[in-house]
Amino acid sequence: MSDGAIDIRHEAHARAYAEPLETFDPARPDLFAQDAMWPYFERLRAESPVHFTPESAYGPFWSVTRFNDIMSVDTDHEAFSSADGITLVSLEAKAESANRPARPSFISMDPPKHDVQRKTVSPVVAPANLHRMAPVIRERAAKILDNLPVGEEFDWVDLVSKELTAMTLATLFDFPQEDRRRLTHWSDVFTNAPGHGPVTSWEQKRREISECFTAFTELWNARSKAEPAFDLISMLAHGADTRDMDEHEFHGNVALLIIGGNDTTRNTISGSLYALNRNPDQYQKLRDNPGLITSMVSETIRWQTPLAHMARTATRDVELGGKTIRKGDRVAMWYVSGNRDESVIADPESYIIDRERPRQHLSFGFGVHRCVGNRLAELQLTIIWEEILKRFPVINVVAEPQRTFSVFVKGYETLPVVIPERVA
Repeated sequence: MSDGAIDIRHEAHARAYAEPLETFDPARPDLFAQDAMWPYFERLRAESPVHFTPESAYGPFWSVTRFNDIMSVDTDHEAFSSADGITLVSLEAKAESANRPARPSFISMDPPKHDVQRKTVSPVVAPANLHRMAPVIRERAAKILDNLPVGEEFDWVDLVSKELTAMTLATLFDFPQEDRRRLTHWSDVFTNAPGHGPVTSWEQKRREISECFTAFTELWNARSKAEPAFDLISMLAHGADTRDMDEHEFHGNVALLIIGGNDTTRNTISGSLYALNRNPDQYQKLRDNPGLITSMVSETIRWQTPLAHMARTATRDVELGGKTIRKGDRVAMWYVSGNRDESVIADPESYIIDRERPRQHLSFGFGVHRCVGNRLAELQLTIIWEEILKRFPVINVVAEPQRTFSVFVKGYETLPVVIPERVA
């Protein structure tokens, strides 16, 4: 970690412990962009693990910051509904979309409708299909790595993380591979506020989202007229419980599948290399024993936490952690905090690739909304690292990454690296 990054963390720690709890607000994208949110969650876990923020850029909301409390919320879809959306949405974004139709997806639905829509697309990430996909992913990973420059600086996010996940996502949609980076771009358009990421204005954001939905409506129309096939759009177009969904609901599911298939895996691929460079003893341990790749992947998913939070709405008054959450209140489950909960995870700040229980983390969620593509994410991460270790003695991160300006996607915009040499 650079001296500048250390200074930012020291300053953030001082600010976090100086602010009064009454107005404490962890939902600040500037903190996440600076990797400076940690002391805010550390203090909340210690002093106010179920905490109400009366005013913020996202309106009033509760923060749930401890592992077991998050589990309680995540596994109780009756008391904590997803129907009002699964992220904190800024007041600015709410005002912008006030007169526009809602685009619900199955992740922002409660059972039973959630269950039948999720069931329609889940075969594409079932074990049998993952087994069929694995050789294709491996071939693509190998080609990506073989084309990387040696001895000169490049952006790992662009050439590796985005590229592999875009190829996989295009396969899941049966989307033209030559246009795969449009999927990456659209994911960034959906998840970034204007002024951050690829769009500079709400008008541009609306226009580019419309272009995305137009492209996928054309795919729906073509697939619905063709024989059923084993891709996400065909599954939705022919599924007994989804073929009659209206256009807005289809568009909501498109956005969900693009974001879910892109951001989490892409940012964990980047996070794995960053974490290993931050912890050279663990990198050496991995090189000495490639059999640790599986547990390293799970530890990275915990340590990185690619989605910082999920949100719910209370359907009734609920007592949690000695506080009363009122019906209609918004609740943020801070996975990023729960994954560093000292009371559940031993030495949670440390990155330890051979932990005794590496899959003990919250990053995929729990309950009915547990990430449907979690095994595919793990598969891509496992394969890319198996192929990396075959080719490169070491990959060096040469500067701090540029992080995503978001309280939802916890990721990397750039990660500058140099590969000194290939394996002889």
